[in-house]
Amino acid sequence: METVFGIDVSKSTSSIAVLADTIKIKEFKINNDLIGFERLKSNLHSFTDPKVVFEATGVYSRRLAYFLQCNNVSYVQLNPLQAKKELDGLRKNKTDKNDAFHLAKTQFILNRQMAKMQNPIYVELLDEDRFYQELVSDFVSEKNRLHRVLQLTFPEIEQLMSSPTGPWYWNFVKEFPIPSQVLKFNIDQLNAIAYECSNEKGGHEKSNDIALKLFNLAKISFSSVNPNSLTVEQVKYHANRLIEIDKLKKKVIKLLVKLSKKLPEYNTLCSIPGIGDITSVFLIAELGDIRRFSNSNKLNAYIGIDLRHYESGNYTASDRISKRGNPYARKTLYKAVLNMVSVARYQPTHINDYYRNKKKQSSKKETKKIAIASISRLVRTIYHLVIKNETYDYKIASHARH
Repeated sequence: METVFGIDVSKSTSSIAVLADTIKIKEFKINNDLIGFERLKSNLHSFTDPKVVFEATGVYSRRLAYFLQCNNVSYVQLNPLQAKKELDGLRKNKTDKNDAFHLAKTQFILNRQMAKMQNPIYVELLDEDRFYQELVSDFVSEKNRLHRVLQLTFPEIEQLMSSPTGPWYWNFVKEFPIPSQVLKFNIDQLNAIAYECSNEKGGHEKSNDIALKLFNLAKISFSSVNPNSLTVEQVKYHANRLIEIDKLKKKVIKLLVKLSKKLPEYNTLCSIPGIGDITSVFLIAELGDIRRFSNSNKLNAYIGIDLRHYESGNYTASDRISKRGNPYARKTLYKAVLNMVSVARYQPTHINDYYRNKKKQSSKKETKKIAIASISRLVRTIYHLVIKNETYDYKIASHARH
């Protein structure tokens, strides 16, 4: 007797339907907590080799998946698009109970493949990577906010260094958010403060140049707020936030690299010219264990670079990528291809050879389209190297291409 548990997971509860050989034998509801999961465990143990089917609902289904992994229960986790396609033809009334029932019933028809257990490191890498993406987003927002308020207090300070960014610059902004604050000190005092702001990394000579430039900028600046304005405090706040976020970004990257080095594919990815430590860890985090894909086409679909073809009557549209996969992975791979092109003079790859040939053949400026096509070749290369546990060799790759 084959038994399937269909589970519809929501924020705090889960509806469960139990089917034995397509016949519904039980329905119940649990809270998504230890008591609820123990009740589910008790019901699972009532049957021989039960299977579980549920739809991924973001963070809400993560606890259920982890519970099933800890108890060695086979399960199928459907992505929302797949679940919608498979269930829309079955359910007339959409309720949690009906969804749970149809998830279980379709398993008997479709016989979906069970999820492959991944090393917990991949889950942790993905969590840390997404946290890093949040930090990057916050970082950009804070830079824009700082720029905006500086236009009211001390816009000229953005000319202090070659680029208005970095811990040294932000420390200056914190110390001197308004010109009148600079003019309280003489050059020698500013030089000492500049050296301190650099955390003693800039050197006395450079600190002196910065101090003199700061003093001259303050003399010509005109602020639109008074020194006691709350806007001055906003400048300090945003500068301090940028310092904190910058430190945290570096800390997360360090942890990502440390975790990734425990996995065999880290050295494989780093062996590909144009893919460094940071790109490697982002790819490992977003792609997970590549070995769970049976071929590179499925990996393409997961990333969202599989081609969609549209044809109707005499009209045939140009093929486009689906973009239904992982946007973070696509972005990282796109940057990786551009990096490979930029370092090709010293570190050639067959990916760059393809890219250059397509550029020569193209009469239009289709850089992005060619880069996307190059991504597909890069994904095939990565898949092959990881599956075979090999490192990149330009001669072998070029020979295989021909």
